[in-house]
Amino acid sequence: MNAQTLKRLFDQVQKKRLSPDDAVERLRHLPFEDLGFAKLDHHRALRQGMPEVIFAQGKAPRQVADIFARLAAHGGNVLATRATEEQYAAVAAAFPDNMASNADRAEYRPLARAIVLKRDRKKRGKGVIVVVSAGTSDIPVAEEAVVTAELMGNEVQHIYDVGVAGIHRLLAHRGALAKARVIVVCAGMEGALPSVVGGLVGVPVIAVPTSVGYGAAFEGLAALLGMMNSCASNVSVVNIDNGFGAGYVASLINRR
Repeated sequence: MNAQTLKRLFDQVQKKRLSPDDAVERLRHLPFEDLGFAKLDHHRALRQGMPEVIFAQGKAPRQVADIFARLAAHGGNVLATRATEEQYAAVAAAFPDNMASNADRAEYRPLARAIVLKRDRKKRGKGVIVVVSAGTSDIPVAEEAVVTAELMGNEVQHIYDVGVAGIHRLLAHRGALAKARVIVVCAGMEGALPSVVGGLVGVPVIAVPTSVGYGAAFEGLAALLGMMNSCASNVSVVNIDNGFGAGYVASLINRR
């Protein structure tokens, strides 16, 4: 449910194509729908401009499927992050009619560990979001950012495996970086890449520390602290492995 959906609903009532009772029934689950094990925030897209996203980790496959199906019933895009193939199988079984249509079909993105249902393909971002990964091992987190930003209505470009161990690889993409409106940089180890990127551009850089690295990387803590101590003033940092959060914030920035 978003502002456009509400306007269409009110317009149908005004033109007597929909009865007031039917309109009330459609609005019945605002501001949320209680499934017993979850309370779905159908009001979030209207309130924040972005629909609620399912964090699938730790949820039973049937729970993910039930939540996904109820969100999908409202007609918008649906995203489940940190999802497994077993959870996707449950989603596919929950509404097989939708799965039969390529135009309205949920997909599993294994690299990003995300289940995606994309119906609204309107571009809402004003520019390009560029997602950068330091190494190939950082790509899963970067892909989570890519999937999130794409589903939120942005043009997204990715540049992978351009870490500081071979800085010439990054410099080969200076043209793409210069055209970006927002840049997401995912890096593990010592987490140096966001500072380098931040020094090359004049746009917001969202740094994502990843849990990639040897023992002293402390599962991303070293990268997190390094990024938070960046001397590049345009760098902000999200939590370890939080590609979703980076893609979400990048989308908000790109809409302004």
